[in-house]
Amino acid sequence: MKIAVVGTGYVGLVTGTCFAETGNNVTCIDIDEEKVKSLQNGKITIYEPGLDIIFDRNIKQDRLHFTTDLAEGIKGAKIIFLALPTPPGEDGSADLKYILKVAEDLGPLLENYTVIIDKSTVPVGTAEKVTAKVAENAKVEFDVVSNPEFLREGVAVEDFMKPDRVVIGTQSEKAKHLMESLYAPLVRQGNPIIFMDEKSAELTKYAANSFLATKITFMNEIANMCELLGADVDAVRKGVGTDSRIGKRFLFAGIGYGGSCFPKDVQALAKSAEEVNYDFDILKSVMAVNEVQKTKMIPKIKHYFGGDLSGKTIALWGLAFKPYTDDIREAPSLYNIDELVAAGATVKCYDPEAMDNVKKLIGDKAIFCKDAYEATKDADALFIATEWPVFRTPDFEQIAKGLNNKVIFDGRNLYSLHDMEELGFTYFSIGRFTVNG
Repeated sequence: MKIAVVGTGYVGLVTGTCFAETGNNVTCIDIDEEKVKSLQNGKITIYEPGLDIIFDRNIKQDRLHFTTDLAEGIKGAKIIFLALPTPPGEDGSADLKYILKVAEDLGPLLENYTVIIDKSTVPVGTAEKVTAKVAENAKVEFDVVSNPEFLREGVAVEDFMKPDRVVIGTQSEKAKHLMESLYAPLVRQGNPIIFMDEKSAELTKYAANSFLATKITFMNEIANMCELLGADVDAVRKGVGTDSRIGKRFLFAGIGYGGSCFPKDVQALAKSAEEVNYDFDILKSVMAVNEVQKTKMIPKIKHYFGGDLSGKTIALWGLAFKPYTDDIREAPSLYNIDELVAAGATVKCYDPEAMDNVKKLIGDKAIFCKDAYEATKDADALFIATEWPVFRTPDFEQIAKGLNNKVIFDGRNLYSLHDMEELGFTYFSIGRFTVNG
């Protein structure tokens, strides 16, 4: 099948590459000439484990193409995915200008029946707006379908190729059959394709992400209570997570959620509720708690150093908002760098993948190190902001030799309290006892 994907960001590139992997002929379209040129030359523009392998394979087998020309890119396509950014506006609502502009441009270019798919995370009612824009100049039949993505950065290829479910919003039988054919190779093990109306599909994505963000935030609130009551959040997590009604995932306490989806989607759903005069109190609380949680470690660091961080050097491990990605959007690390620098500290940081992205964003506000141990050399404390596997079993002896003080502020609860006590570190974490403090 001939497929076009408009937008080569995270969702667009994963979508296009994975559909090429199932035998489709895919053309990805983007207005960024430099990015398209890189992709045409076989250079992948995002970091996502496993994506480079299938990207290279499908480039070589001539199933994956890139262009800046919309008309060229969609020519002959039965399906056109819109994988465009929907950044939050000043009021928190999703900005649809990129999607609606492309929808307007698509109308006169359509030559045969086409299914146009909203792959971006969009507010309820977007399919109707896209339909209206395309219809202004379209001369052929078309359908607009809502098909939200549920990709987790770091395991996006696996999520795409083996989805838990595929949600498709359409009331058109013609579009339904085409979508069933497209996704059939990905659901051979019996995972469901769930059909519903367009508005319900649009709301499903926001509801899923907002629920997960709420689950994370609730556990962070429990962690904060644990610190006050002398309980251990890890024990509580195990006791709660083994309840089959709740489940084990998204119950790890830490310094809040970040990334491209949870912050934006929670904010957008709250704004959508406001627009229909519904007071979504839970989401307001989730956003407020997460904002504070991001810098939860800063008061502990300040207290340890007697309230004065002037002249102190803090080693910061982890810049990406989560492991296995170079995505730094709404990453808690960035908020902590700002707070530490504002308090007079110097920050020496290391991340396996996100260094370049942070350098572009903050310049010389922090010192960027070649490895984790260079960051700890002559630092006064170690602060862990991202739970990369490489940080889980480090050489603690080398850490101790590098640090001026054997103190770790762990925002992701990577280490056991027993091990830290045995090794002689002063160890602060989230929702657990302070060791040697």
